[in-house]
Amino acid sequence: MSAPQRPESAPELPQTFVPADVEGTLYERWVERGYFTPSGKPDATPYSIVIPPPNVTGSLHVGHALDHTIQDVLVRRRRMQGFDALWLPGMDHAGIATQNVVERELAKEGLSRHDLGREAFVERVWRWKAESGGKILGQMRRLGDSVDWTRERFTMDEGLSRAVGTMFKQLYDDGLIYRAERIINWCPRCLTALSDIEVEHADDDGELVSIRYGDGDNSLVVATTRAETMLGDTAVAVHPDDERYTHLVGTKVELPLTGRRIPVVADEHVDPAFGTGAVKVTPAHDPNDFEIGRRHDLPSLMIMDEHGVITAHGPFQGLDRFEARPAVVAALRADGRIEREVRPYRHAVGHCQRCDTVVEPRVSLQWFVKVEPLASAASEAVRSGRVTIHPPELAKRYFSWVDNMHDWCISRQLWWGHRIPVYYGPNGEVVCVGPDEEPPSGPGWTQDGDVLDTWFSSGLWPISTLGWPAQTPDLARYYPTSVLVTGYDILFFWVVRMAMFGLYAMKDRGPADSVPFREIVLHGMVRDAHGKKMSKSFGNVVDPLDWIDRYGADATRFTLARGANPGSDVPITEEWAQGSRNFATKLWNASRFALMNGASAALPVPPAERLSSADRWILSRLHTLIAEVDASYDGYEFAKACEAIQAFAWGEFCDWYVELAKTSLTAGGDAAQATRAVLGHVLDRLLRLLHPVMPFVTEELWLALTQGGVDGEAEAERSLVVAAWPAPEKAYADPAAEAEIAALQRLVTEVRRFRSDQGLRPGQRVPARLVGIETGVLAAHEPAIRTLLRLDEAGPDFAASASLPVGDVRVELDTAGTIDVAAERRRLEKDLGNARKDRDQAQRKLGNAEFLAKAPQPVVDKVNRQYATAEADIARLEAQLAALPAG
Repeated sequence: MSAPQRPESAPELPQTFVPADVEGTLYERWVERGYFTPSGKPDATPYSIVIPPPNVTGSLHVGHALDHTIQDVLVRRRRMQGFDALWLPGMDHAGIATQNVVERELAKEGLSRHDLGREAFVERVWRWKAESGGKILGQMRRLGDSVDWTRERFTMDEGLSRAVGTMFKQLYDDGLIYRAERIINWCPRCLTALSDIEVEHADDDGELVSIRYGDGDNSLVVATTRAETMLGDTAVAVHPDDERYTHLVGTKVELPLTGRRIPVVADEHVDPAFGTGAVKVTPAHDPNDFEIGRRHDLPSLMIMDEHGVITAHGPFQGLDRFEARPAVVAALRADGRIEREVRPYRHAVGHCQRCDTVVEPRVSLQWFVKVEPLASAASEAVRSGRVTIHPPELAKRYFSWVDNMHDWCISRQLWWGHRIPVYYGPNGEVVCVGPDEEPPSGPGWTQDGDVLDTWFSSGLWPISTLGWPAQTPDLARYYPTSVLVTGYDILFFWVVRMAMFGLYAMKDRGPADSVPFREIVLHGMVRDAHGKKMSKSFGNVVDPLDWIDRYGADATRFTLARGANPGSDVPITEEWAQGSRNFATKLWNASRFALMNGASAALPVPPAERLSSADRWILSRLHTLIAEVDASYDGYEFAKACEAIQAFAWGEFCDWYVELAKTSLTAGGDAAQATRAVLGHVLDRLLRLLHPVMPFVTEELWLALTQGGVDGEAEAERSLVVAAWPAPEKAYADPAAEAEIAALQRLVTEVRRFRSDQGLRPGQRVPARLVGIETGVLAAHEPAIRTLLRLDEAGPDFAASASLPVGDVRVELDTAGTIDVAAERRRLEKDLGNARKDRDQAQRKLGNAEFLAKAPQPVVDKVNRQYATAEADIARLEAQLAALPAG
């Protein structure tokens, strides 16, 4: 059968799809035509997502690529469904990270920020931002993010800065912001307080030192990994019910090396089963000790400065904390205070996220948000169902944080950021100034030198980006936002803060409309194929920009989306990216075939009675696919949606329908025209379904497919970005056609397997008789079946050497001269012998009562599977041997 010929009017596509040739052009075309800007039509339902703002210093890493892909899939689908869809982009000013970048640049010039002064330094940062910051925005374009660039925001913009000042003022006036000395995370390198999310814990090698405090019966042994902090101890704590130390509670013991005597206090925080049951208490340098100190009114002794240098008077003064640690241990050993040998001890240690310096807890005068009433509201919003978390099991993690949240340290000792709007007067006055108020002036008045934690401004992101505190049309229309997509790893730090601030700022809207988002979709971390976290030290980090360069944005996006389901980590490998590129190529080649043979989305699909069973089958399968994809997307099961689309596109459309269509196209006439219409219709719907995940290749193919017009769209406005999302069409459901083609598929698959087992080459033609096909449902498919299986008609000298029953049809083949029967028999007999050996071995184990009694159940299950596999192999090999010609 000759290949169908290309009609003269068919649009041409390049022979191969080269992503780099089309991605940039298509993206700029979409932006120029305003496709990503919401229409604002009053009859369209609003749908909005605010992007988790990447740092202005950042580059697109694989976590961003996953997060952005998921959001883009959601927004593109809703846009196609007719929603007034807004995906709002922007960046975070990243206080610590950005200041570090600029300070490193200054250091190359032999300068520090103090050489410039605050105002000049901030101007320098703005200049850096204009010249070098925000590279990630261009990288988002390369990924295909369909964000509305006309609404791009930055946390230091004038409008967002106004929102920050307004929120601070309102919280301050309501008594929810205060200044106090509290224990905080401190970075001795960045010289600033850190939020919890800016501290990364890693297992470090340390030493556990056991130290005896006091002498004789009135002594206690404590263990610590930070021996230098004992210089600041102000108590030893034991559990009140610990009988070993009851006689010591209320007494004092001598603190070694210092000559000070410190009390023994009873506190329920102490675990009597851990170590010796006695713990040293250093309120100024440990968060748990700080709380013990507050409960027992203990003094807090600062023994380090902000650089981590010992300030306590004595022989250790002036030493760095890590220099002081062994020096203190040596002095304790010389004094006979080391109770037992120092032991290696690996434990979790906090490091600054920006510079990797070990964090030092220390008491410091800082600004705090009193979170209890705000956190309670955030908790209630989820418990009441006004905010839904996907997957629901992660709601427990949300509650575990929000229900036990500590007051939030919001001040940072930086120059880059939103400066705290509080002024101090010459006579101790403290004045908080709102954005519309004039700050106090005159001799002796100074503004607080700290800036606000970056998470303070990003916590306002859903409202500030839409114009709050002004009551803007955007705020009225797009708030609450529809969904928040983010990783479960920042559920606590960012999501909770947005919930607290949104509910507080928008409370006048009432409970239902004050929430910042209706749904929270939490995805997992991207990991390698073995489930290992990506790390430079492991050598398994994936650079999405590298994948985009080599495989295209579509392949990169599909690889990420095909592993993404709510709450689950996403495994990826480069082989999967290559497979995604191959999928795009497969779709490209099938589309070229359809276009070369006159397929067009403009052709109307004829009534069912004028269609072949293959046409009706693919339309019925398409109807099922659309429903499956809709259900998966509605449940945020992106992996299931991708799996369903790929299985249909590759397995059913490309591998089966395109091959079956060749028969109709070659025959010509009405059958060929009907098939062209079905090809065009199915491709049109398939490209629409796949567009949110793979926007570039689908757009290029769809533009070619719809050159004749479709859906009444004007030629100049034709784009999948704004094309209608397909709906299931029940009229196309056809169980009879599906059963008929399923029978054809079974027959072709079985014969292909037989040919492969017999060692026949895929293209090798074999004479065959299809006995019984003329009276069954496959009668009309005999030409297609012979084409698919490379089967020639049986001639006068035909002699069946193999017979294969499949359903109602018996396929007889004449393999004489096509295979070495003797060699094939030897190969099959060898394989049969191995299969029988495997079966007998498994059978012996399963017949051994002792094995069944002692072996773990998974091992027994594995042997059962081995037995079943061997039995199936034996049956298959025996059938193949029986089908071989005699001799």
